[in-house]
Amino acid sequence: MSEENKAVVRREMEEIFNHTGNLDAAEEIFGPDYVSHEPTSGDTRGIEGAKQFATTYRQAFPDLENTIEDMVAEGDEVVVRFRGSGTHEGETETFGPPTGKRMEITGITIKRLSDGKIVEAWTNFDALGMMQQLGLIPEAGQEEARAAEGERDERGLMDKAKEKLTGR
Repeated sequence: MSEENKAVVRREMEEIFNHTGNLDAAEEIFGPDYVSHEPTSGDTRGIEGAKQFATTYRQAFPDLENTIEDMVAEGDEVVVRFRGSGTHEGETETFGPPTGKRMEITGITIKRLSDGKIVEAWTNFDALGMMQQLGLIPEAGQEEARAAEGERDERGLMDKAKEKLTGR
């Protein structure tokens, strides 16, 4: 059973989370009561929810590519360590307007299968690193540098205002 479950999870990665895949395969991959737990976006429910989640990423990253680095199966569960990459070229509500920047992340997901379909998933990936790579969240240290630069600019403006007021 473990090899069959691994094949389903491999197919999910190829069809659902790669730009060359076929989202219509979701009906064959996910169970009707599918639930995915992912801390940054909350729970995703049902086949349509899974398709919408994948669509958001595929729209934001039209060249989205995910690869399986490691896969282990035992009983009804499959654990995958994966690597994802893509260029932010599409506008979505989640990611906003395109930045044109490339991201590469890693993550781990645990899938539970029943009757040959994925029925539950727990996923963690480097969402902070992805947002920093896209320039949507400043990297550590960048915010302090921006604040210091802003203070210098503000002091410069205050000096100019004083000069105008005093005529010096």
